[in-house]
Amino acid sequence: MTTSVTAYAAPAPKAPLERTTVERRALREHDVLIEIAYAGICHSDIHQAREEWGTALFPMVPGHEIAGVVAEVGSAVTKYAVGDRVGVGCFVDSCRECENCLAGEEQYCLKGEVPTYNGNEYDGAPTYGGYSTHTVVDENYVLRIPEGISLDVAAPLLCAGITLYSPLAHWNAGPGKKVAIVGLGGLGHMGVKIAHAMGAEVTVLSQTLRKKDDGLRLGADHFYATGDESTFTELAGTFDLIVNTTSANLPLDGYLSLLKVDGTLVHVGAPENPSAFSQFSLIMGRRSMAGSKIGGIRQTQEMLDFCAEHGLGAEIELIDGDQINEAYDRVVSSDVRYRFVIDIASLKA
Repeated sequence: MTTSVTAYAAPAPKAPLERTTVERRALREHDVLIEIAYAGICHSDIHQAREEWGTALFPMVPGHEIAGVVAEVGSAVTKYAVGDRVGVGCFVDSCRECENCLAGEEQYCLKGEVPTYNGNEYDGAPTYGGYSTHTVVDENYVLRIPEGISLDVAAPLLCAGITLYSPLAHWNAGPGKKVAIVGLGGLGHMGVKIAHAMGAEVTVLSQTLRKKDDGLRLGADHFYATGDESTFTELAGTFDLIVNTTSANLPLDGYLSLLKVDGTLVHVGAPENPSAFSQFSLIMGRRSMAGSKIGGIRQTQEMLDFCAEHGLGAEIELIDGDQINEAYDRVVSSDVRYRFVIDIASLKA
């Protein structure tokens, strides 16, 4: 028998989110029922609720930065027990059979992973995300949140944290490497923290110097304004790795010029419109341009353990459910430092 739970949903594209109820499935033998404590607001929630990334499914309950506590387990669950601190990220299932799933890269499942919201389970049932009091997820797609990270600052790690950890780890950020993070927002601020903890020399590239003090406090060694044209002259040929966290169309040739020979520009943000660049920007320095999604379950757990070891959590502003629509507008206006997190207890009032 399904269970009705309180949630906030967008009833239609671009419509304000409103309080409602959704159905959660009865526990299967490997399922975990999670009582959600906190849910982060990711900019991708806004893109999807406003149908800016193509046709979406409504009503939509966004939220793929979920932290909470196990409330009940299925009969065959072995990984978790009632009371465990857990999280759920951007997907809740995958085929488990393709080469990518078998390699622990479920985010690149060849059948298509099942997104935490705005998607369908393989049986066709719609998925609803973390802006709700409870969720039901297969134990193999649940993460353990280590002691040492409070649940509120841990929630954004399930998307923002892993979105930055994965490319930083893949392209070997660490001692002796010069890393630039483009944009100091919900993603970028975690990139600064993680790259610094990995031992890299970290530079923030932001439009202005408005957030310079924050950037240095979070672990950046340097902070430059990209609105100042001299930045691109001064930093030409500097970086081993640049991670672009913005969802804006950047002048890519300028950013590629900042890379050393064999350097890589990695995009983790996705603008609405295609971007253009000259192939000579790659050819003349044997440079690479790449994209990165999130991480698989194994790497996401690795990220959580790394953050616990280094005392890392997101910089958050805690809000109630009835503030979600205002928060969406503030995210679009870049008026948040640096992640809104919904206190799900407010949904129970």
